[in-house]
Amino acid sequence: MKVSEILKNKHPVLSFEVFPPKTSDSFESVKSATEKIAQLHPDFMSVTYGAGGGTSAYTLSIAENLKNQYNVTTVAHLTCVSSTKEAVGNQLQKLKEAKIENILALRGDIPEGLEDRSQWSYHYANELITDIKAAGDFCIGGACYPEGHVESETVAEDIRHLKQKVDAGCDFLTTQMFFDNNVFYNFLYKIREAGITVPVIAGIMPVTNGKQIKRICQLSGTYLPQRFKQIVDTFGSNPDAMKQAGIAYATEQIIDLYANGIPAVHVYSMNKPEVAAKIKENLSCII
Repeated sequence: MKVSEILKNKHPVLSFEVFPPKTSDSFESVKSATEKIAQLHPDFMSVTYGAGGGTSAYTLSIAENLKNQYNVTTVAHLTCVSSTKEAVGNQLQKLKEAKIENILALRGDIPEGLEDRSQWSYHYANELITDIKAAGDFCIGGACYPEGHVESETVAEDIRHLKQKVDAGCDFLTTQMFFDNNVFYNFLYKIREAGITVPVIAGIMPVTNGKQIKRICQLSGTYLPQRFKQIVDTFGSNPDAMKQAGIAYATEQIIDLYANGIPAVHVYSMNKPEVAAKIKENLSCII
């Protein structure tokens, strides 16, 4: 099933993101974790794609397994940075053969040490989206950034780039994680004013490890509300307490989003079945 159909016909929607292994040594343990999350019967699951396509085979394998063995709608991530059109075309053909209907199209992080971009086939996600649209009947998702992409000078500039992605053929958008729902509501107002009308799925990450938040801030510059900082300061050194508090905070965010008319939430579950299960349990009478 296409994600666009799910978003149109079911409210509220709850989905989970998982990531493939980086090496074959950990494939079975990662596969097992993703299967446990699939057994929670989410509305769909997305499978990430390593930098430069380094995990492309594993992305496809995990996505195909979830679809065929657990009847879960899957979204395969596809990045284009430093990739050739031939490599992207080959991956699209493999997705077609596996009957994966949904793709999250991303530029991807630029690998360190790559200074000369003149020979790249793709520089921006909208170029990838254009090629996916031309390649077949895929449902295409894109990423969006409620606080602006770290490489954009202003939020307005970032929204202009987002409009280019949507105009190229995006059917839905999924946000980067945020910890203050007001940031998301303000962003949604701005993009609607800019003429972006496709469904927007709110991305939520349950922070279950105090050290996790430092890396999140380094990579994305995500705003942390004082209430959340206090939780990390108080419980960050106690793993069990931090996990419980982090799941509770994420649950509160999700409930508030649903209560304010946001129909779809995507949880960055970090391959942790117990976290995904607790989130689902906390919402058992809501979804």
